[in-house]
Amino acid sequence: MNETTKRTTVKEIDDILYEEHKVLDHGFVRVIDYMGSDSAIVQAARVSYGKGTKQINQDEALIKYLMRHHHTTPFEMCEIKFHVKLPIFIARQWIRHRTANVNEYSGRYSILDNEFYIPEQVAKQSDNNKQGSGEAFDSSTSKEIIDSLINDSNLVYSHYEKFIEQGLAREIARTNLTLNYYTQFYWKIDLHNLLHFLRLRADQHAQYEIRVYAEVMLDIVKKWVPLAYNAFIEYSLKSACISKTGLEIIRKLIKGENVTREESGMGKREWNELMSILGK
Repeated sequence: MNETTKRTTVKEIDDILYEEHKVLDHGFVRVIDYMGSDSAIVQAARVSYGKGTKQINQDEALIKYLMRHHHTTPFEMCEIKFHVKLPIFIARQWIRHRTANVNEYSGRYSILDNEFYIPEQVAKQSDNNKQGSGEAFDSSTSKEIIDSLINDSNLVYSHYEKFIEQGLAREIARTNLTLNYYTQFYWKIDLHNLLHFLRLRADQHAQYEIRVYAEVMLDIVKKWVPLAYNAFIEYSLKSACISKTGLEIIRKLIKGENVTREESGMGKREWNELMSILGK
């Protein structure tokens, strides 16, 4: 408890308030404010006053139980507000998570900076994932593509500046800017929904450009609510979801029985995922 306030504070988060955590070439994540801690989760679960039990191992066991059995409301008692600077195309993915409060920098009222994202390397479209990248291009093709991205970005910004000088309304002048230009927003969210965001966006299958933001935020969560973070890693982020059929297959394998995909009735993709989980 901070002596200057009656609310519970977390020193590890207070120490990094407003500090920029660099992401990509021009982006960042900052913690602006927060409410609650691990003790708030315990308090809500017990519907009591104070800090819960005096023994941290009992609080840890309760938080693990809540995470393991998908009790969500105790985690919603904690909230955090971020200031995020990111490319527009990543912001459009980010905003799909509709359980947060968002206020974005407005190109209608303000002049947008000449800052755009350029990837360090570019890759081909994945052959087996319609949403993902595959193998990298050769160095010559990569340089050609990256040079084009830089040239196009500079060109459209020069047009944007000219439109502004000509007196064109800002809300129209901005429309030619490419999706790799940077935007900013304040993003406030409760811990339960933040962890859902991180489960999806910190996953190895997430697009790199949003995954690196999620990884920075994961580290912040670790500082803020370490007990909840550990439970999240154990029972969500690094765990696996297995179907009823998958469990039946595992039980047979444990008994030493031979199981084929065709016999199981499982689809090829799910079968491959299960075998990957089992290290086969």
